Formats: sequence, structure tokens, C-alpha cells
Amino acid sequence: MGERMGQPGLPRPAGNLAWLHAASVGEAQSALILLSALLDRDPSLHVLVTTGTVSSATLMASRLPPRALHQFVPLDHPDWVRSFLDHWRPDRVLWMESELWPNMLAAIKQRGIPAALVNARLSDRSAGRWGLAKKTVGDILSAFTVILAQTEQDAVRFRTFGAKNVIVTDNLKYAADPLPLEDTALARLFAAIGARPVWVYASTHDGEEDLACRLHRRLRGNIPGLLTVIVPRHPERRAAIMELCARHNLNTAQRSAGALPQNNDDIYLGDTLGELGLFYRIAPVACIGRSFSSDGGGGHNPIEAAQLGCAVIHGPHVQNLQALYDEMNEAHAAMRLDDQAHFAVQLERLLTDSHACDTLRDNGATFVAAKARILPSVLDNLRPVMAAA
Repeated sequence: MGERMGQPGLPRPAGNLAWLHAASVGEAQSALILLSALLDRDPSLHVLVTTGTVSSATLMASRLPPRALHQFVPLDHPDWVRSFLDHWRPDRVLWMESELWPNMLAAIKQRGIPAALVNARLSDRSAGRWGLAKKTVGDILSAFTVILAQTEQDAVRFRTFGAKNVIVTDNLKYAADPLPLEDTALARLFAAIGARPVWVYASTHDGEEDLACRLHRRLRGNIPGLLTVIVPRHPERRAAIMELCARHNLNTAQRSAGALPQNNDDIYLGDTLGELGLFYRIAPVACIGRSFSSDGGGGHNPIEAAQLGCAVIHGPHVQNLQALYDEMNEAHAAMRLDDQAHFAVQLERLLTDSHACDTLRDNGATFVAAKARILPSVLDNLRPVMAAA
């Protein structure tokens, strides 16, 4: 709470300090890619990373490299903004994607701190809301020396609000290192599963766990030994998910309780943080969550699954990453599922037709390998900001 009110929890490191802000887990993943590259390029640099959620703070605690430190971002109150900036005195500011706080950005501009908006995105919906205060939004965006947009459509929307020096660099998520995993845990999980057919429903939201259970019940007659792995986006929902699986009369092993899947288990609940890379490694097929969820969806990052050899499938609601999914679908590197009936048909096909599954996996791996070149482009376009301080 103190950090959220602008009260520092750590001393400022001496010398050159960049402040990198990422709102939550999705942005934090991209931030980790960028900060590692910046630290490698400049041995004198320290990076302050701020996020606004507990889950992203937990991720940072386990993955920040040396010369990087984490704090919670202050709420956008003028006094708390002033206290934060007075203490940390960043030499430059890098903000990720789309979170814009007017008091903070006005203070950054007033103090003359070079700033960049990286991996910037602006949906049609957000642009429509922003249009009600076009001049104010333009003033906010003027705090940025450069805006590195994910797509040309994003760039056009930012320019509509008067943003200057907008450059399209693609989505930084493409450049991510594969998700980490623990080799011993992977070996134990492989041994427990054996030759059973397995698929993973990753980063699920409300409604998708019920869908996974219904799919499992429908397919297990045609696919003997089927194991369904459910990895909720928010592990704290574990009790409700366990109760749901029980209502479907499905035996469920719970990873947070230390269990491994037994032969009579139908569902393996991956209710831990930081182990998604482990689950992608054991499953040839991964459905990406929040694309069938009851909250309207939006979709999560499909790149991580493709990097680790999964055949990527997803529902129709991926508007948060629409350009990314469209490009993957066009390259046959992912498969769009129109509805739940289509989901059942294609999942059964991928789990029983090794050629079809391997083709989708290979296309995904080829796609993400070709896209990994985005990071040098981002670094080159950040030179004015990194050099200006």
C-alpha cells in the first residue's frame, strides 16, 4: 500500500536508471524481454520495473535479472506521483502497451524526462472512448518522445489523436524467450503421464473450465486414457474449479497440492504460478484461454505455446490480440475454432491424427521463429530516448 501511495520500498540505485512500467502479467512478459536486452547493451544501467497487480509482482520477483528491481506503481494522485518521481528520479521512462495515467505523464513531461510508449496498442473500442476527450488525450500522448506501435492500425489511431513520431515495430511478444521450466518437474510429469493422450487449456477464465470438462466427457470414449490439463489464469479460483470438476464426476489431481496425475485422473489442475511452460511442454495441443470465456473474452498470448511446440487452437473472441491471431491464422500457425461444437471436432482430430497435429505445430514454430527479429528493431528505435538522458 505504501508503494501504491508513492512511498518507496527500496533505495534508488546510484547512476543511470530507466523506469519500465508494465501494468499486469501480459505486459510484464514483454517488459522482461526488453529490460534484459537493455541491461545487456549498457553495463551501467539499472532498471526500475513497476506493475500494478500481485501476480505480475510475483512474476517479477522470480525472473528479474541483476540490476533490475520491482515496485508497485503509484496510483495517479498528484502527491503520490510527485513523491514517486522525487525519490526515483528516472533518467528515461518506457511504458508498455496502453496504460496511460494523465497525472503521471504530465509530471514526466513537465520534468523533461525522455519517454517512450513501447508495444503500443489502441483498440477501436478504446479509441472510441478517447474520442470524447480528444484534446486531453493528445496532451497526454505528447509526453512520449516516440511511440512504437504493434500494428499499422494502432499507429493510425494514435496519430488521429495527434501523437508524433509513431513507428510500427510489430508485437514485442514475438521476441520472448520460451517460458522457463524446471527439468526435474518436467521429467516427473512425463513419467506420470506416460503414453496417455493429453491437451492443455491454458490461462482459462470463468466458463472455460466447464467447457474443458464437457469436452473431456465427450471425447474420452473415442480417445482412451485422455488427460485434460486446465491451467487457470487466476489460480486463486482453484476451489471453485475443483468443485466444478467434481460436479462433472471427473477425477482431478491438483498440482498446488503436490499431486501428479494418476491413471484414473481425468483432469490435472495446474493451479500454480510460473509453470505454464511446463504444461506446454507436455501437451501437443494447447487451446489459449479467454477466447471462449463468459466475460466476453479477448484472448491471451498464443506465441508462448507455439514456441514450446504446441499446436495452437483458440476460440472466436481474441479481440485483445486480433492482429496477432489473424496473422497466425493466415499462416496456418494457429487454428480458429468457430464455436464449441467445432472445438470438439478439431480437438479430437488433432489428438488422433498425428500428421494434422504435427503440421500445425511445425507451422507455429516456423512463424514465431521468423517473427523473433522484432527486438533489434525496437532497440534501434529506442535509441533517441535511451541516449537523450
